[in-house]
Amino acid sequence: MRAIVSVSDKTGVAGFAAELAKLGFEVFSTGGTKKSLIEAGVPVKGVSDITGFPEILDGRVKTLHPAVHGGLLAKRNLESHMKELKDNNIQPIDMVVVNLYPFVQTVSKEGVTLDTALENIDIGGPTMIRAAAKNFPGVIVVVDPADYPVILEKLRKGEVDMEERQRLAQKAFQHVAVYDTAISQYLRQGVDTFPEDMTIALKKRYDLRYGENPHQKAAFYSENVAGKKQDTGITWTQVLWGKELSFNNILDADAAWSAVTDFSEPTVGIVKHTNTCGLASHPDIVEAYKRAFSGDPVSAFGGIVACNRKITLAMAEAMKEVFYEIVIAPEYEEDALAFLKQKKNLRILLPELAQDYSKAPAAYLDYRRVKGGMLVQQSNSLGENDLQLKTVTKREPTEAELKDLKFAWIAVKHIKSNAIVFAKDSTMLGMGSGQPNRVFSVDIAAKKAGENARGAVMASDAMFPFPDSVEQAAAAGITAIIQPGGSIRDNESIEAADKYNIAMVFTGVRHFLH
Repeated sequence: MRAIVSVSDKTGVAGFAAELAKLGFEVFSTGGTKKSLIEAGVPVKGVSDITGFPEILDGRVKTLHPAVHGGLLAKRNLESHMKELKDNNIQPIDMVVVNLYPFVQTVSKEGVTLDTALENIDIGGPTMIRAAAKNFPGVIVVVDPADYPVILEKLRKGEVDMEERQRLAQKAFQHVAVYDTAISQYLRQGVDTFPEDMTIALKKRYDLRYGENPHQKAAFYSENVAGKKQDTGITWTQVLWGKELSFNNILDADAAWSAVTDFSEPTVGIVKHTNTCGLASHPDIVEAYKRAFSGDPVSAFGGIVACNRKITLAMAEAMKEVFYEIVIAPEYEEDALAFLKQKKNLRILLPELAQDYSKAPAAYLDYRRVKGGMLVQQSNSLGENDLQLKTVTKREPTEAELKDLKFAWIAVKHIKSNAIVFAKDSTMLGMGSGQPNRVFSVDIAAKKAGENARGAVMASDAMFPFPDSVEQAAAAGITAIIQPGGSIRDNESIEAADKYNIAMVFTGVRHFLH
């Protein structure tokens, strides 16, 4: 029996190759893998002993040879294939243990050049993997060190069964597909955001107990974007305390973290069913939490609390009387963490990637599933510094109103359309979301804000098709409005605002979130 062992990830490979040798395998290898096996005392030969040809072009060509691929692709149950091998003095190869050049890790480094990236595109490795996987009834293909113990156990018992061989072949083809996807994504950057054909590489993080509902199976995957962990969302998050996350927990925590990390000021957000029901910015993080909670104390129960600054003991104590599913922050005081851990049903999350609040949110491709297809769009990653306001009413907003308008405009971005936000003193007082018309959303936001709406500002995620929403805002006591503009009836809304001495500014962009 013959095995070719040539790996980039050398985890456990020496021990595995040594056991293969004990089981009667003749081990062949190349380059760094061969050197490491020799150092470990594993009997090993070079692939050149198979091909009769030296490695050339700085190692670019080692295994691309009929002696290798004939040995891999010959069907063992086909007499003509086996005769051709014999006639050409080629011996069968029974196992391929290969994982690929570290392309993903290489292009993840800052300042990597195109030449360096190209040198880390594996050619011989994927070719051997594909050849072995195509002929899996006769060849065992191994791409993952985690499979070493299983394969050895089966070999010691006599044979790797067909079901296991097929599983390994599927894994091998997927391994190459993910690798090729990473290369394609890297080369696509700045060239073609929406190519004619597109693949998405995903890596399972863990299985979930169930999906949105208990009868739905589910798992959580990370997106392998050229090997870079995304610095948005909660995919790369440590669970410091509490039971495993559910499907709905992940959706809500992602929405909460996305909302607070859009603000440069210290901000606390409370999310329920992916909608922000409480939000406030304040230099004192405890005060920010109290104001966020005051926006909708009823909906806060069972929600997700996100904070874009360190959670202090004082903030943890302020949260004591309310049941929350999750708390997520970039840092925790030691005493605060100990205090929060007293709640056995609370999950405490720590994102692995720090947020740079001086920069706009990182852009990414946003994928939305529809039956039989996928919608792909650029993310809505406009930050505070991208906002260009145009006053369209007779009255300009005051300095205080302008500050609140900017706060409300970021807040409304995270509310499901049709979305309306009432805000004052960098605090969300009420919001209306997910309604089939904007009038209903204004009405809901007004009822939640109550008397606190007097002197507050209002944000709308999209234009007003009619002046009725402005009329409602005036009745609630709103003094300034921010909206995209662009309706054929903008003049009617402007006239209504002037009638009630409301300052109104246009953004020129909208924040739909479906």
